Amino acid sequence: MLKENTWTLAEEKKISDEWHKKEPYRLDRKEKIYSIDTPPPYVNAPIHMGHAVVYIYMDFFARYKRMKGFSVLFPLGLDRNGLPIELAAEKKFGIRAEQVGREKFLEMCKKILEEASNESVKTFARLGISFSSYKFGEKIGQAYETDSESYRRLSQETFIDLWEKGLVYEASKVVNYCPGCRTTIADAEVAYEERETEIYHIKFKVEQDKDIIIATTRPELLAACATILFNPEDKRYKKLAGKHAITPLYEKEVRIKAHPIAKSDFGSGILMMCSFGDLTDIRFFRDEGLKAHILIGIDGKMNKNAGFLEGMYVKQARKEIVAKLKEKGLLVKTENLQQRAPICERSKDPIEFIALEEYYLKQLEFKEKMLQVAHKIKFYDESSRQILIDWINGLSEDWPLSRRRYYATPIPIWKCKKCGEKIIGKKGKYWQPWREAPEKKCKCGGELEGETRVFDTWFDSSISPHYILGYGRDAGFFKKSFPCTLRPQG
Repeated sequence: MLKENTWTLAEEKKISDEWHKKEPYRLDRKEKIYSIDTPPPYVNAPIHMGHAVVYIYMDFFARYKRMKGFSVLFPLGLDRNGLPIELAAEKKFGIRAEQVGREKFLEMCKKILEEASNESVKTFARLGISFSSYKFGEKIGQAYETDSESYRRLSQETFIDLWEKGLVYEASKVVNYCPGCRTTIADAEVAYEERETEIYHIKFKVEQDKDIIIATTRPELLAACATILFNPEDKRYKKLAGKHAITPLYEKEVRIKAHPIAKSDFGSGILMMCSFGDLTDIRFFRDEGLKAHILIGIDGKMNKNAGFLEGMYVKQARKEIVAKLKEKGLLVKTENLQQRAPICERSKDPIEFIALEEYYLKQLEFKEKMLQVAHKIKFYDESSRQILIDWINGLSEDWPLSRRRYYATPIPIWKCKKCGEKIIGKKGKYWQPWREAPEKKCKCGGELEGETRVFDTWFDSSISPHYILGYGRDAGFFKKSFPCTLRPQG
């Protein structure tokens, strides 16, 4: 029996270092391959107990398959792109990215990453996770980081392929926008929380009729009101159909019509449709072909379209307009309301819906093909298949790929200031358009402006199976091994 002081941390480190030096679990390419596409953890902070649990499960698979005669590709990956990294840097250094400039902010992000990455790798090593290698590099089986030049180059080359196939386009659409993070966010990054808010009952004038009362939780959007609705079955308001109302304070004439969106038992039973308070507004404007009147800018403040509210943040604007309505005798009453509202899963700020120019990847036209693939994948357990199917069926928009942030893979595009033509970078190089010129020039001879936006970090994540199997670096191994055998999710 060992004495209590026989085992020390120094002894453990000595054995661990020797183990990693010899790489007993390195990939043997001659044997039958079993590949594990590990979801690399974010290292905006060192890994925690949750990561330990998930990776130990993966390690079970790796060790079991080795005992069954497979050569297992089990790469150590670290996710070092995206918003979590930036938020951690802003918090640690007490700054906002735009205050210090792009170059300096990227250095701050890297400092955060180096500290958290080193600590995370040490923790994985102490856990004894049997990764193929703990050495970082570009060889198949070596550890990788998603902000490495080789990984980001593959992300850009994937984008270039999609662009050349006509699957990417730029358009102005309504997006999920987080004012706190100051960027578009994906549907997958939108969370919902139950919160107590207030519903305001506001007077609207109606031509040659009595005032009507409209209940809303977003009075700051009054200037964006385009239509007023009541339920077709609500006898109280049938006489209003076809008439027009005047928005208080802004004196704008809007039509009144019957529509099933309006619920007779909610508020006063009359609903104002604004651009944009929620997803219902977005769908209604799209279906009715209405022109949006955007009131909130990318800085989270009310813009000039909001009139006297210009320059105020949303919460401040709400207080201001409520006070003004009270002063004018237009606020009938205020009630408390329990509401399920969309928030950013990272910053917890309320989501706003605003129109922005973004790059989109076509996905709606591939829903049927994706469903076919979903039925071919083998799931453990089987119930997980339905999660993917439900997600595919729920897609209602193409994927917005671009983000207005910094620490992520740059979009390899330049735009001519003179004629507007877009120049895309060539494959084989990692491009940073915000700081360098392309090899090609515009036909008109105009000055090229580099793209400052970056990819959604999920775009980088989507290529991990291609990267670990050597796509673009080892065609033979990729052809032999693609797709990955296992994709574990925590």
